[in-house]
Amino acid sequence: MIPTAEPAQGNHRATYREVLAEPRFRLLFSTRAVAITAGSLRITTFSVLVFAATGSALLSALAFGIGFLPQLFGSLLLGSLADQLPPRALIAGGYALECAAALLLALVRMPIAASLGVVALVALATPVFGGASSRLVAQWLKGDAYVLGRSLNNIASSGAQLFGLALGGAVVAVLGPHRALAVSAALYLGCALAIRIRLPRLEPGEFGGTPGGAQGGGWAVRASLHGAGLLLRGHTVRRLMLAQWLPPAFVAGAEGLIVAYAGGRHFAPGWYAVLMGCLPVGMLVGDLLVGRLLRPRTRERLVVPLIALTGLPLLGFATEPGVGVSSCLLLLCGFGLAYGLGLQRPFLDALPRDGQGQAFGLLGSGSMTLQGVGPACFGSLAAGIGTGGAIALAGGAAVLTAGWILTWHPPTSPVPAPNHSTGSENGTEQHACSSPAQ
Repeated sequence: MIPTAEPAQGNHRATYREVLAEPRFRLLFSTRAVAITAGSLRITTFSVLVFAATGSALLSALAFGIGFLPQLFGSLLLGSLADQLPPRALIAGGYALECAAALLLALVRMPIAASLGVVALVALATPVFGGASSRLVAQWLKGDAYVLGRSLNNIASSGAQLFGLALGGAVVAVLGPHRALAVSAALYLGCALAIRIRLPRLEPGEFGGTPGGAQGGGWAVRASLHGAGLLLRGHTVRRLMLAQWLPPAFVAGAEGLIVAYAGGRHFAPGWYAVLMGCLPVGMLVGDLLVGRLLRPRTRERLVVPLIALTGLPLLGFATEPGVGVSSCLLLLCGFGLAYGLGLQRPFLDALPRDGQGQAFGLLGSGSMTLQGVGPACFGSLAAGIGTGGAIALAGGAAVLTAGWILTWHPPTSPVPAPNHSTGSENGTEQHACSSPAQ
């Protein structure tokens, strides 16, 4: 059973208007949406550049994914900095680093290996400033407002990724890839300036850091590894992380087969794009309806049914349906991903206060990594059982995850409140754990 919110937290249903009324959240929300657009533009353009230079589909795919895979290592090795460094400097510096990388790719002709290295190095730091941002959101939005804040971030993330990918094609066609990378750099620079000018400067006590606490790279690595170990050894935190990692990874595995499925079924050209668009559309609708219409405890009770909804429609691909049925199945699958809203408050309540930044970073980077691994795993299975069978297998794995969560037993003692710094249930005791999650 999912640990539901304590009565003290209430069952108040917040509104998106209430969430957006918080000016500091609006700033983080808007800059993040712009940064995701810039990132999608940079990823698409960089992939085009690499393919044009090498003609290699493998290197082009590597260029597309190189910004995601190193994030887990960055979270493990540097994550504690998200709780120790001043968040304004950290977040603004992160966007400035992204800007510098995009400019470097735009202006300097480097070997392909060096270009990939630049993007990978930036990805190592991404969980740090992403975790700092997520921690501020958790600090400024309370109760159900925090859950709706996460919902808004999910919606904006999906929309910005789709817009950035579409914008990438248009900008590259009009300006060329190098100028397109310069546009991406300009968007990142705007985000960095907005954060530096408009985000209040917090004192160490307000964000959990201690003066001079982040001195020394060796200290940061040791503290990050120690904090990540504490988080993953904690029974409740580990289970809630896995619950948020596994279903999206299985869905990503199915999504990675859509192009091959459409080709194998001889769908008309362009239909694969429609099918791929069904998942984010379903996710947007699910986040809006589940986030806005349901009360907090109702969302938490619906976690298992919604996870099952991510997997059950995919089982239908075993019959290799046509375009219309496939679209409906993928829409339902995307809708089920709204299950994550029901895990936000239990996850936040299970974290030590001085380790929220690292926990959010580990959550985000782990999810990204597994979503990169999922397509490779199920793609290799498709060679033996066909694309429809492999997609159905991914759905079956999601359903099994729902069954596993159904076996959870409620904690014997109340889940610790967000302001507590200890928790016997999650195995953490006044240790700084930090890792960035966007």
